[in-house]
Amino acid sequence: MSKIKVLVVEDESIVSKDIQHSLKRLGYIVSGAAATGEKAVELASDDKPSIVLMDIMLKGDMNGIEAAEIIKREHNIPVIFLTAYADEATLEKAKITEPYGYIIKPFKEIDLHTSIEMALYKHKKEKEVEKERDLLYSLVEGKDSREFIFVKSNSRLVKLNTKDIFFVEALKDYVVINTLDKRYTIHSTMKDIERKLGDEEFIRVHRSFIVRLDKIASIEYPNLQLEKDKKLIPIGGSYKEQLVKKINLV
Repeated sequence: MSKIKVLVVEDESIVSKDIQHSLKRLGYIVSGAAATGEKAVELASDDKPSIVLMDIMLKGDMNGIEAAEIIKREHNIPVIFLTAYADEATLEKAKITEPYGYIIKPFKEIDLHTSIEMALYKHKKEKEVEKERDLLYSLVEGKDSREFIFVKSNSRLVKLNTKDIFFVEALKDYVVINTLDKRYTIHSTMKDIERKLGDEEFIRVHRSFIVRLDKIASIEYPNLQLEKDKKLIPIGGSYKEQLVKKINLV
């Protein structure tokens, strides 16, 4: 724990000092303290902390949500929000930055410790998954082929022929690759999957769906149906024109 550095971002001086004292008692290193979003971004860049405790409601031009978004995007450092405001509107805005936890003020040291350890564990696992995903993608790219992809299933790497894929569906931070009789859930984004599958045999028909063109059985706007599959796939308005161009319409 001695190597875990925590950046504290809190504009109330007394509260900030209390948090820093608690962190030190718990065995963490306080890498720095900031009272503004701008200073938080600067310290995150300079000190490279292991994690950031960020007050949502900061004074100044940049609030905690905006600062967290920059820190995550530019440095991939996990952020836990500190807030005395647990209202739905605030939480909805905070969700956009995909924080690693929330701590409602006032809180106990055990809450602080648990939230930090859980966030660091989650961040570590996500980096492992990303590393593994990049390795799998490199295997495919090394073959210079879109005929197959590798997916992880029950701790095994399974070679999946793309011709067997019916559709891909977005599910929060994951995507689900669907064949006729199997589903493979992987940690990825629709943009990545769309790029890997290419646009010759697959087409994105909705922000949450990619389908294989030769599996389309019928189209009745605003949905389409795939062969041997009763599931209706929605067609997004912004994707309709591209779909019409891709199919052989007579």
